[in-house]
Amino acid sequence: MDDYPLIENHGLIGDLQTAALVTTEGEVDWFCSPRFDSPSVFGALLDREKGGHCTVRPAHQTHATKQLYLPDTAVLVTRFMTEAGAGEVLDFMPVTGTTATPRHRLVRLVRCVRGSMTFQVEVAPRFDYGRKSHQLHITQHGAVFAAEDGTQLTVHPIREPEDEQLLDLLTDRDADLHLSLSLRAGQHRGLLLETGAEGPPEEIRLDAYQRLFDETVAFWRSWLAQSRYTGRWREVVERSAITLKLMTFAPSGAVVAAPTAALPEQLGGERNWDYRFTWIRDASFSVYALLGLGFTEEARAFIIWLGDRVKERAGSSGDTGPLNIMYKVDGSSELEEQILGHWEGYAGSAPVRIGNGAATQLQLDIYGEALDSIYFAHRHGFQVGHGGWTSMRADLDWLADHWDQAEEGIWETRGGRQDFTYGRVMAWVAFDRALRLAESKGWPSAAGRWHAERDAVYEQVMAKGWSEDRRAFVQHYGSEVLDSSLLRMATVGFLSPEDPLWASTLDAMEEELVSDSLVYRYNPDASPDGLRGSEGTFSLCTFMYVDALARAGRIDRARLVFEKMMGYANHLGLYSEEIDPTGRQLGNFPQAFTHLALIDSALTLNEALDRR
Repeated sequence: MDDYPLIENHGLIGDLQTAALVTTEGEVDWFCSPRFDSPSVFGALLDREKGGHCTVRPAHQTHATKQLYLPDTAVLVTRFMTEAGAGEVLDFMPVTGTTATPRHRLVRLVRCVRGSMTFQVEVAPRFDYGRKSHQLHITQHGAVFAAEDGTQLTVHPIREPEDEQLLDLLTDRDADLHLSLSLRAGQHRGLLLETGAEGPPEEIRLDAYQRLFDETVAFWRSWLAQSRYTGRWREVVERSAITLKLMTFAPSGAVVAAPTAALPEQLGGERNWDYRFTWIRDASFSVYALLGLGFTEEARAFIIWLGDRVKERAGSSGDTGPLNIMYKVDGSSELEEQILGHWEGYAGSAPVRIGNGAATQLQLDIYGEALDSIYFAHRHGFQVGHGGWTSMRADLDWLADHWDQAEEGIWETRGGRQDFTYGRVMAWVAFDRALRLAESKGWPSAAGRWHAERDAVYEQVMAKGWSEDRRAFVQHYGSEVLDSSLLRMATVGFLSPEDPLWASTLDAMEEELVSDSLVYRYNPDASPDGLRGSEGTFSLCTFMYVDALARAGRIDRARLVFEKMMGYANHLGLYSEEIDPTGRQLGNFPQAFTHLALIDSALTLNEALDRR
């Protein structure tokens, strides 16, 4: 399995409707179209032989590689250096609009910057997760891959009129496209790959390429210029902001948890989930990060998306069922989990899952996260309309009837429902924020009942969620297991950061869940979650720990943990879901939740340092 690149050895590019991963060796090994959650066109990330890829790399076997983003953009540069010369591949996707489209373009410009260099190019798509065969048609002006279901990938060469050899060198080998490019310093050539093309292949001149490049660079720099962040760690914070933007589906405003599926939380293990969907919880956190940095339009788009999901649950009688925990980016909720048995999985980590069976779980914490984000947006000037408030009232009425029951919890365990402390804490948040909203606006509400339920949740958590033996709040009632999700208890105001009970809980977590500076979610040996194997530390939880430390006044410790965590980012400042004991990144990549938590903890820590 040594053929698989490390998960962290990738960069992300995208057009705000879908995205692609590019390795440090110049291979696009993950690309789905026309949306994040669509079937893959290139999927070698999950099966080297059957997944498909587009590779541009030097013919010279011995070379060094470096990868970077052009400053303040999502344009990725992969550099190759040999004794004979140095070359670069510039990868980007021209940004689409806010109307969903089947047309998506991936530009790969190849240029030699020193000496001379020969590049080997291979385009080998495998449509529909490798389940659909295709034919290759080489034309006078490019090539078309046509799948049996009608899906197409069109290859447009980037060349100058006098460069006839580019098309002459296009070769068909087993229905894959092969090309050798020999360039001298200053020469530029390349390919534009397009799905949903409206016409036949056509050559793209360098001046037309330059326009696409300039427009893409201008978009990203103009967007990032809206950021109001001027604190410490500006570069990593703004890279996280760009990464979150890359994972946003512009037509709806929904943020996917990650652009990938089935990357393992343990190599060779079964914890391989599809994250190409929008979780109510994860996306609600995006409101804090986006507004904290000044990106109001993105926050507004998500609040509208969230409001639409809440309204959908309310029936004509005003009754409602539980809110779904996740949705597709268009707001639909059919996420049936399937296993791709013909793929071996990343480095042999099977099964490869698409869809997500956790979509039908009961997770009570999402109500608190949704209401907290809406209230936070309200405090920043966002207005909730009558229809939205009516739907929220229906959801609160449902929660008032159902909060006191077992659930699957924030970590989506598959070992049976429990009375999770975090779910109860966030139910308290839901009632609390609804009361604050109603009072601030003078809106009609079931205030008396919400007050009573809020107080009942609080009393129950204090009576059943606290363990005298552990001197800490525990994962679920009747257990002695610690859980890092409870790091948010002080953040949401359930406890004061100076409360001795909270200080004791932090100490217990430090002792049991923190490994140097990295934080585990919980101990699966002590609290079986229905799955085999173990997992790495959760990067999200590490940043939550930084936030909790800073709020508790442990500022030096918080800064040290934050700075250490910076060392676990990949070469581009990107994080996957987890980090294993050797420092490798694990899980889907990059993960939105981790980058959201990075921004939140940076904002909290920076403010704490300024006050000191």
